[in-house]
Amino acid sequence: MIDEKLVAYLEEFVTEERKTLFRKVLENRTRHFTVVLEDLYQKHNWSAVVRSCDVFGVQDIYTIENKYSAYISNGVGKGAQKWVDFHRFKARENNTQDCVDALKAKGYQIIVTTPHEDSSFVSDFDITKKSAFVFGVEGAGASDLIMSKADGYLKIPMYGFTESLNVSVAAAITLQNTTDRLHKSDIDWQFSDQEKEETYVSWLEKSIGSVKQIKERYYKDLEK
Repeated sequence: MIDEKLVAYLEEFVTEERKTLFRKVLENRTRHFTVVLEDLYQKHNWSAVVRSCDVFGVQDIYTIENKYSAYISNGVGKGAQKWVDFHRFKARENNTQDCVDALKAKGYQIIVTTPHEDSSFVSDFDITKKSAFVFGVEGAGASDLIMSKADGYLKIPMYGFTESLNVSVAAAITLQNTTDRLHKSDIDWQFSDQEKEETYVSWLEKSIGSVKQIKERYYKDLEK
């Protein structure tokens, strides 16, 4: 349960402009789509996809780290990692299956991006269902395990000699197309009021230096 008095106290440390921006951005945040990154090894790709998720309003990012650890460069990510939520699977045992199970439990269908012959073009993709878009390791693509667990496949049309796109570019194109159509639809894709408030508080705290000490001071004052 959100402590409204604490929220009001924290708001004293944040400018009106920033609080207004938070509220504006929250109106376009969604969990209808999410992104799964499986074992990327190029650091700039992790960062670039995270940046795209923030830009297109996707709040959650799931990382499967069997061989390579997720690394977000502030220079590439431009601070986007501060505003999204990460769900990391890195125990190095059953990470992929655990991630799939977690997504299924939340009602997501697993959609792997691949030039697979049965893939749907991104422009034709049915956006009505909650979907987790999976982007696999550079070059080889998604693992056999997650391919076997997929509910569908997605591809981006290409008309040149090159047969693949950089994973971060593929993610950006996929999210731009699907979220643009989502915003124009009648689908209930926005955050609930509870999700908005929880995320708003999280963003407030991330915006305040020495927030731990400030919260401690708040609770001490309550005891007086």
